[in-house]
Amino acid sequence: MTELPHAPVPAFLFDLDGTLIDSVYQHVIAWRQALSGMDIDLSVWRIHRRIGMSGGLFVNALLRETGLKLTLEQIEELQDAHADAYTEQADSVRPLPGAAELLAELTSRGVPWAIATSGRARTARLALGMLGLPEDTPMVTRDMVRRAKPDPDLFLAGAALLAVDPRHAMVVGDSVWDLLAARRAGALGVGLLSGGYGRDELERCGAFRVYSDPADMLNRLYELGVRPGD
Repeated sequence: MTELPHAPVPAFLFDLDGTLIDSVYQHVIAWRQALSGMDIDLSVWRIHRRIGMSGGLFVNALLRETGLKLTLEQIEELQDAHADAYTEQADSVRPLPGAAELLAELTSRGVPWAIATSGRARTARLALGMLGLPEDTPMVTRDMVRRAKPDPDLFLAGAALLAVDPRHAMVVGDSVWDLLAARRAGALGVGLLSGGYGRDELERCGAFRVYSDPADMLNRLYELGVRPGD
């Protein structure tokens, strides 16, 4: 009897902020501080809803809501001010429960994974030490792709970095932007509630499973096709 081929072990592409590290509100505060420095007053909730986009797209989306106009130089200045403000708060950022353990478990089982974040390398790479990860951890940042979420470029680049077909990958993220980008990349989306979005929002954008945080996902890896012995 001919043995049927086994399905490939899934690969995982992780968002960073709100997915592996508890940094969403530090980013919100940093953006508010940067905006205030240009006399742009926006409610915190409006800023939070855009976290997960690239900085440039984030700024353009918020400016459309206010009707304000900024030059390209001012937008770059705003992003630099955000990075400065976030870096000042970096000591208050912590890994989300189970994040380091989840990545270690996947590694021990030989399951490929990478981080794909809309953050620039300047701020994103600060997370490696927090998570106990080496400097050569597979990571794609905003600086490395043409477009960020909700475009699929980050996740396509992450899959290429792991040499896997995006269709055999699962994108793990906390925002609607992650899940929209996952769908456009052809990957399955897994949602986490640890970034502040609700279950219904994540499921409407394509999450086929939703977990509270990385610890919850770790305890239920079998639901994602990762089993002992993989």
